[in-house]
Amino acid sequence: MSKAFLNAFLIGIAIIAVGVAALLFMNRGSRVGLDGRVLKVRTAPLDENNSVAILDFRFHNPSHVPFWVRGVTVLMEDKDGTQYQGATVSEVDAKRLFTAIPLLGQKYNDTLLMRDQVAPGVSEDRMVAATFNAPEARIDGRKRFLIRIEDVDGPITEISEK
Repeated sequence: MSKAFLNAFLIGIAIIAVGVAALLFMNRGSRVGLDGRVLKVRTAPLDENNSVAILDFRFHNPSHVPFWVRGVTVLMEDKDGTQYQGATVSEVDAKRLFTAIPLLGQKYNDTLLMRDQVAPGVSEDRMVAATFNAPEARIDGRKRFLIRIEDVDGPITEISEK
């Protein structure tokens, strides 16, 4: 192998490496999704077989594109790993829940709603309320809650209770 061929080959590999690195650097903020964590969970019984869970959470949109919310669901995971989907409560009904059930305390944040837009680089505190067909003792004995937020273009973000 000649020395000229080896030099040309190494220069070509270096140019390709620089091109790939530049491409990755330029697309670093194009991933649609949210980062977040659950701040506070409050539960209360509605009757002997139904309960409500209020989850206050904080999220951040690290991308350069807005995140448009298609839907928000809350899942409860038992200690055995079985997941149960709750019925998400609207903002109007959430206000009524806080008025009717003083055990829940004060409503700190607005509910994350369908068609809400999370601008690029923004951090927000929001809440979501969900009812479950389970007694409060079963809800309190859970492994964790999962908040599943779906973007209109398809990506799904899950924020897990620690």
